[in-house]
Amino acid sequence: MQPRPSSRAALAALLLGVVATAQDTPHAFVGARIEPVGAPPIARGTLVVQGGRIVAVGAADAVAVPAGAVTVDVTGKTLIPGLVCSHSHIGSVAGADSSGPIQPEVRALDAIDPRDPGIQKAQAGGITTANVMPGSGHLLSGQTIYLKLRDGRTVDELTIKNADGGVAGGIKMANGTNPQRDAPFPGTRGKAAALVRAQLHRARDHQKKIAAAAGDASKLPDRNLGLEALVEVLEGKRVVHHHTHRADDILTVLRLQQEFGFRCVLHHVSEGGLVAAEIAAAKVPCSVIVIDAPGGKLEAVNLSMTTGAVLDRAGVLVGFHTDDGITDSRLFLRSGALAVRGGMDRDKALAALTIANARMLDLQDRIGTLAVGKDADFVVLTGDPFAVRTRVQQTWIEGKKVFDLDDPKDRVFANGGYGASDGQSMSMCCFQGGQQ
Repeated sequence: MQPRPSSRAALAALLLGVVATAQDTPHAFVGARIEPVGAPPIARGTLVVQGGRIVAVGAADAVAVPAGAVTVDVTGKTLIPGLVCSHSHIGSVAGADSSGPIQPEVRALDAIDPRDPGIQKAQAGGITTANVMPGSGHLLSGQTIYLKLRDGRTVDELTIKNADGGVAGGIKMANGTNPQRDAPFPGTRGKAAALVRAQLHRARDHQKKIAAAAGDASKLPDRNLGLEALVEVLEGKRVVHHHTHRADDILTVLRLQQEFGFRCVLHHVSEGGLVAAEIAAAKVPCSVIVIDAPGGKLEAVNLSMTTGAVLDRAGVLVGFHTDDGITDSRLFLRSGALAVRGGMDRDKALAALTIANARMLDLQDRIGTLAVGKDADFVVLTGDPFAVRTRVQQTWIEGKKVFDLDDPKDRVFANGGYGASDGQSMSMCCFQGGQQ
């Protein structure tokens, strides 16, 4: 017998109450080695989470397990903050098309498939937050989006919001050989910089017209979605995430950044070590890719495992990224391990996978360390983060488990095998007419 409408409403309210109560139940993770990042490691610690936030973290004898808490014994494991990838292409994202080299009005938000298996693979690698962006086949290929890799049916359920309610994200730019092709795209490095400079001047003029209108709708310039996005760049509301490899290309980005005053993160920086002093003087962070061999393109031939260490010693804020699918999100911890092998301090390498990337995305107040008040994003590892045999055991986002190696459905994403990549696609910058 179907319940009457009033009964259905009462039943729904009851079920919602049960769910809310379950979510509000504190969970205490006890017995693990905890590496909070930004604070000394805890040999045997307790992490308490409730309502999606961290409410306590410390030594076992200093943190009391709340009454009624669900206690999770993680003795022998290691707890670290959720990993943050500052440069990813998961979600089958695609951005600008072949109609022009500069398309700031394009949004990654409108091109994310939340059912893409790459998201589950990233969870299996311990990644809880990602800067998902279109590719580098354009001087400007669109607006990026910062995602929490929650289990969701729609992109809105993964989207991180700014304090004003807007979608959190930056804007993707590139130079070097990737955007070079037949007109209307640039054929040389000099022309590439000229096109960007001209567009930023148009945005500056648009910004002046908006200011001159002083809120009078009749005096406002016509809507221009591309210029409006670039005004956000000029006003520091949207960070430029800039693909660049060669030392001369890096300096071109810094030259434009100084001319127009926009906030910027340099990505890849294969030859960043050659201009480390200039990058440090500009106070621009670097998101570095660390792979096993140069490969890919000639301008990346000088890629080195020492880049992270060299930049860090120069005073540059250094993070790492996957560029997934260029490197696999499931192996993101390996980037830190290779950087340590290249001379980077171990603590700095772990920070580069967490809090440093969080700072590059303006999310340092929410994620990146295990601290009271922050989002309950953390990873349970079987051993030391940089040990070759260590595996991600569990991944938690805002106090909810999104990956468990012991779950056969999750394990296939960690190990690969039949069905692990069904539905996943990748649109590359240098193929399919440059559409990514």
